[in-house]
This record gives sequence, C-alpha cells and structure tokens, in this order.
Amino acid sequence: MKIPTLTHLRGYVVILITKGNIESFINALTQSGIHVWDVSPSRSNTAEMKVLLKDFHDLRPLLKRTGCRVHVKNRIGIPFQLVRLKQRKFFAVGIITFFMLLFLLSSLIWDVKVVGNVTIATEDILEAAQKEGIRPFQWTYRLKHLDKLSKELNMKLPGTSWVGVDKKGTSITIHIVEASEPEPKPLVSPRHLVSKSDAVITNIYAEQGRPLVAKNIRVKKGQILISGLLGDEANSQAVVAKGDVKGLVWHEYNIQVPIVQKHKVYTGDTRNRKYLVLGNRGIQFWGYGKVPYEKYDIVEEQDPLTWRSLKLPVGWMTEKVMETEITSETITGEEAKKQGLEGAIRDIFAKYGNDSKVISQKILHEKKENGKVYMKVLFEVEETITEEQTIVYNQGE
Repeated sequence: MKIPTLTHLRGYVVILITKGNIESFINALTQSGIHVWDVSPSRSNTAEMKVLLKDFHDLRPLLKRTGCRVHVKNRIGIPFQLVRLKQRKFFAVGIITFFMLLFLLSSLIWDVKVVGNVTIATEDILEAAQKEGIRPFQWTYRLKHLDKLSKELNMKLPGTSWVGVDKKGTSITIHIVEASEPEPKPLVSPRHLVSKSDAVITNIYAEQGRPLVAKNIRVKKGQILISGLLGDEANSQAVVAKGDVKGLVWHEYNIQVPIVQKHKVYTGDTRNRKYLVLGNRGIQFWGYGKVPYEKYDIVEEQDPLTWRSLKLPVGWMTEKVMETEITSETITGEEAKKQGLEGAIRDIFAKYGNDSKVISQKILHEKKENGKVYMKVLFEVEETITEEQTIVYNQGE
C-alpha cells in the first residue's frame, strides 16, 4: 500500500497481527480505508505492518470481527517523543536552560584585544574603547555599528591614522595604524672609537674620524683606534667617530663536561583530566584523584564549541598528564671533549657577535677526573673590538 505523508510528524506504530483470519483482516482494512503499509508475514498465521497513530483505535472492530489479536512492537514519531519528554520534566528543563544559557553567553563580549600599536599604550586604547561601550561582558546588541566605532576611536586617539574594529564571535579586535612621524635623530656627543680588549688589528674601516692604527698592529685595551678629533692643535674639530675595526682576540675557557649525562624522557604513560570551560573558568568532569606519577609534564588542549564562524565561550579542555623519567647516558671522552668545545664556541658567538670567527683553538690542559672531562682551551677569535669613548674637554679649553 501507499505510504502516507509526514508519518514521522503524525506518529505511527509497528504492529504484529496474530491468530484469527489475517487475510480477512487485511481485506477489511482495505474496505474501511485505513492506511497500512510495509505489510509482511512474519511466520505462520502472523503478519507485521505499520499504521498511523490516529487510525490505531479504529482497528478494534475489525479485530473483533476477524478474531485477530494485535501486539504493538514499536512506537515511532514526534507524538511519542513528546510524551516521553513530558515524563522527564527535569531533563527537558535542563536542555532548554542549557540552550538559553548558550544563547546568552554567545550574546556577550568576552574578550577585547588591541593589535598594531607600538607607541600608544594599550591601556589608553582600552580606556577609550570602554567609553564607547567596548568592554568584556557587554551585550553585543548594545554596540554601535563597527564603522561608527572605528571613526569615533580614531578621533579620540591622537597619533593614529586609522582605527579598525573587528568582531568575530564573542571577541572584538581593535586594529591600530599609528601615524608615521619622522624618527628624531639622537643627539650624539663627539667621541673616539677605542679598543675594548688587547688585540691584533685584522681590518679597519673609518667612515668618519681619523684612523690611528693599521692592519697587523697590536693594540692595548682602551687605545684609540679611530679618533674623533680632526686637524692639528691650532685648528681642530671634534666629530662623532664612526667605523668598524676587527682584530684577533684570545679567550681562555675552563671547560668541564660530565661523562654520565642525564636526560628527561617520556615513558608513554598518560592520564587525562577533562574540564567544561565557561568563559575563563573550568569545571572538572573527569580525571579526579592524585597524579600517580612521581615526575610528569602537563600539556593543555583547548576544544571550544563553534557555530558556523563563531567561536563560543563554551567548550572542553583536556589536560594531558604525561609521565617522565630521567635516563642516564654514558659518553666517551672524545664525545665529551667535542661537546665542551662546541659549547664554548656557542658562548663566544653569543658574547661577541655572530659575525665573530674562530680562527684557531688550542687545548692547554686536559684531564679526566671524578666522572668529568676538564679542559683549559685558548681560542683565537676575529671579532669587532670597538667601543665608544666620549671626548672630554679640559675646563680651560
């Protein structure tokens, strides 16, 4: 038979007909105009079929006439779901309350960020934005149009050439483009460039000032390399000496490296703690109890709820508690020696600049004692050796 329309909305039941004259019962259904469908015999002298909820009670006289009996196997459709929901009132109220809270929370501003500002203080921008109603826990429907907010903030914030207000979900971002102003040149006093250490000159470039040394000359710490005084004693002029001087400098390092080295590794055993996040608060739902590890690391994973392009202030957070342990590794004396030298070279680059160059290294003393390798190493390094020295005039001059 033809299936009626909107069966799920109207509700229907799956029934099993037993005993009596089933063939006469089906013929009686056809004559009475009661819609049944998916009629199928289950076993001898039984038949299964579907009938609309509104027609179910009309089956009684037909069943009595044909001597059949009916057994309801399943109830399907919205009418039955509403009945079940009515029986669980607290559950229904909880669902409605949850979606109402979700709607209210998504209608609030939870976060206000400022990006692009360099010289203008973030606090000043947030204060001006607050006067325009842009603040956390503000209802979104109470905000002015974003274009209007941008114009008003631009007028209230001196030093900005453009201000943009962008709203995504429950977050507002204020974009700042500061007005470009010529950078004031720093006032620099006349100065010399002097050597900051004993060295042998390898290269000298004087952009401004008078060079007093040449290549392959040995200089002492504090010696003037490029003078800021031009001319002679009768006619002299003080300028800001500029330039670059490189020289060979010797650095002595006392290095010690342990033979047995300890490292932190993950064992692979983890425990999870789950939280329901509401705004900036979390309610723990899973993973109670003391952490069973002596040593461990914790990694957080955020999983906020989203609706289309909106990021809602509700979601889940998982804390992964990962067990760690300390392992020991024994290295050879040569490996320890290599590690110590590499560490010293990294320290040289960090202290004296990445443009420095290690020319040579000489191990002055080496020994293995108390589970460590000890070395005294002399490094020959080509580096920039200049530092500034202000020219001081005598009182009588």
